[in-house]
Amino acid sequence: MRIAIVEDNKPLADGIAKAFEMDGHGVDQLHTGEGAVEFLCEESPDLIVLDVNLPHKSGLEILQGIRANGVQSPVLLLTARSDINDKVTGLDLGADDYLTKPFDLTELKARARALLRRGEKKIGDVVVVGGLEFDAEARQVRIDGKELNLPRREYALAEILILSKDRIISKNQILDHLYGAGAEIEEGTVELYVHRLRKRLSGSDTEIKTARGLGYCFREKS
Repeated sequence: MRIAIVEDNKPLADGIAKAFEMDGHGVDQLHTGEGAVEFLCEESPDLIVLDVNLPHKSGLEILQGIRANGVQSPVLLLTARSDINDKVTGLDLGADDYLTKPFDLTELKARARALLRRGEKKIGDVVVVGGLEFDAEARQVRIDGKELNLPRREYALAEILILSKDRIISKNQILDHLYGAGAEIEEGTVELYVHRLRKRLSGSDTEIKTARGLGYCFREKS
């Protein structure tokens, strides 16, 4: 999953990002409200963690802007304000949940998981291709009913390819999904992960087809 964190407190944002990355998510960080609406509308992450009190443009203004542009990604608001009116305003503008600072990181992750599960159910909990099953809610990949024990990056790769079945996904899209936009990771890293995942998926009647110069396509074997 891709998660965007819009938080001007960089140490806090780094801590949240590290926690999500350990669960295999790609993370983007923005530390100011400037340009946030444009970025979020263009990228449409799977979850947005949004601080209310930001320089240049408030989190509530950003929330209003992305909803007006049709972005339906779940939004978890972070606020240091105790005024209930700010929370009500955020929910009325389209936020899905909120946490008041200071908060426990374990609670933030639990709320994030709940919001991500809601989003996954829109595309269906289980995708079946050949002998392979991708269970979004359980975060499992199974072949003939047997769960594959995938490392988190390989799971993230399987996720983007399987949920984009029959479509070509570029190496840059994969890198953004695995590490977050702008991460300085060589494209050869994608080739390594694809090679490993292909071996793990052998026997599932599926394949990861290389589209030379374009990227990769996950499909059922013909």
